[in-house]
Amino acid sequence: MKISVTDKFLWDIYKFLNGAGEAVNFMLQRPTMGNFLPGPKNPIYRKYRSAKNKRRFNNLIYYLKKRGYVSVKNLQGRQGLILTKEGIGRALKASFALEERERRKDGKWVMIIFDIPQNHKKARNLLRSILKNLGYKLLQQSVWVSPYDISKRTEELLQLHYLERYVKIFLIQELSGEI
Repeated sequence: MKISVTDKFLWDIYKFLNGAGEAVNFMLQRPTMGNFLPGPKNPIYRKYRSAKNKRRFNNLIYYLKKRGYVSVKNLQGRQGLILTKEGIGRALKASFALEERERRKDGKWVMIIFDIPQNHKKARNLLRSILKNLGYKLLQQSVWVSPYDISKRTEELLQLHYLERYVKIFLIQELSGEI
């Protein structure tokens, strides 16, 4: 599936900064050299600068800053990008479009049950969006299921958006009926 240059760039930054994909640890830290993408000597900068001219690359960075996906900071005398919470969310959403999902080898299904209070409508909508993007299907109201091996990714995103207290995750043996 083809994704936009913006999404691809954010995903490349995310992968670079988080190696193993530990988004939660990254978000809980203050900006340090460990979660900081250094400037023009970085391979990601070179990749996108060579694919585009300098002006188009600068426009991309300006767009990302304006949308709140990245911030530009000076740390230890060097300028670089820091991926914001919104940027991580957008990068992870882009990754869903890129990745191939595999069914669980044990044949079990992941089931999510959530109960978010009425006065947290934005959180409920965010959770539904996350579940749809991950490949979950609605079984009934507030109950979602997936045959894919995405438990770890689900937990990461729930922690990233502080939704884990509203959610219970189960592994179920079988699912009767069609989805």
